[in-house]
Amino acid sequence: MTNMIVRKIPSSSSCSLLTRSRSTAASAAATRDPQNPRKRLSSNEIYEREHKYGAHTYHPVPVALERASGVFVWDVNGKRYYDFLSAYSAVNQGHCHPKIIAALKNQADKVTLTSRAFYNTSTGEFEEYITSLFGYDKVVPMNTGVESGETACKLARRWGYDVKKVPNNEAKIVFAQGNFWGRTMSAISASTDASSYARFGPYMRGFEIVPYNDLSALEEKFASDPNIVAYMVEPIQGEAGVVVPHDGYLKGVRELCTKYNILWIADEVQTGLGRTGKWLACDHENVRPDLVCLGKALSGGVYPVSAVLGDDDIMLTIKAGEHGSTYGGNPLGAQVAIAALDVIQEENLVEKSERLGHILRRELNKIPKDIVTIVRGKGLLNAIVINPKFDAWDVVLKLRDNGLLSKPTHGDKIRFSPPLIMTEEQILECCHIIKQTLSNL
Repeated sequence: MTNMIVRKIPSSSSCSLLTRSRSTAASAAATRDPQNPRKRLSSNEIYEREHKYGAHTYHPVPVALERASGVFVWDVNGKRYYDFLSAYSAVNQGHCHPKIIAALKNQADKVTLTSRAFYNTSTGEFEEYITSLFGYDKVVPMNTGVESGETACKLARRWGYDVKKVPNNEAKIVFAQGNFWGRTMSAISASTDASSYARFGPYMRGFEIVPYNDLSALEEKFASDPNIVAYMVEPIQGEAGVVVPHDGYLKGVRELCTKYNILWIADEVQTGLGRTGKWLACDHENVRPDLVCLGKALSGGVYPVSAVLGDDDIMLTIKAGEHGSTYGGNPLGAQVAIAALDVIQEENLVEKSERLGHILRRELNKIPKDIVTIVRGKGLLNAIVINPKFDAWDVVLKLRDNGLLSKPTHGDKIRFSPPLIMTEEQILECCHIIKQTLSNL
């Protein structure tokens, strides 16, 4: 990546005794029974409380986490686990990285939110940093990954009307089968997974699907419809089970989008920022998307920050007042994101991800094929496919019991994506846990 820069963020001053005591009290209160403050809640009581008061939108692995640091998390009983999910790649820099936390605290003492009604000293600093780092003209800062996807779709539609001259309200965006970029109405309208979209219709019009990793099908779609304005695709499909396309697919996507005057939107929310052993997964084939969606590790798991990167001919089609977010680009998020990007550069996490990923896949491939049928991934974004005679959920629970946390996806797949700060010794220890667990099924 060109124009790489390394910045130094001043450390914040130490927290006051009062701040520390309040933080400690708040942490303790989270695991105490409000009816009996002297009684700490058990894991089961924590599960039951969330089940009672929270909507049932998730099916968590039964472990009640209380604190985290680096590659480790601890439950309410003090048991330590390796985190092999990294909050779906949001904590590439490790949990509670001191530099990122210091940036959060330092900015929180100054100003946290101004809205975009006014200028502030942090938003432009972040915008200059991230556009220089990735080599794009402009950025739209948002909050969550799915918001970056929504933003990219709006930009593509407006570009389609203003630049490509598609008839008004006829713009179409193509998505890959098996995609996942969130659960908003737009995201589920693009989904091919019934668990995401079923019984939530009617759906967004103007979204169409092609098979993933199939350039012939993509060209057939492009050639058949002049109203297509964009193709939005994950360079590696994460939620689908870390599905890696064949070599040359991304280069072919770039060539077809250029040939048919269609924008390529790369959803790098999970695959970006070092996760696959490159700054962007698209860098594996040295190709440049028209729009890049970033999120998750853009804040190191500390604060919701996302972004869409693009050049002026696309980004300036949307005018003032036509898109925005109260919190998007807020000073607190901006400084957290700057620190998060600093950490990736200063600690060489991109190169580390590439090297450790090879070790992880090498060791996982030693597991007998009658247990693990497939190992796939790039960098430290990896998955194993379990023989159908075993239950992936049961495997995950056994891994938990042995001190390693992961999560199944789509039935027979288990995703392994530890923080990029892992040492070689730690990755080998985790491989030992995985191999021992699976050999005892």
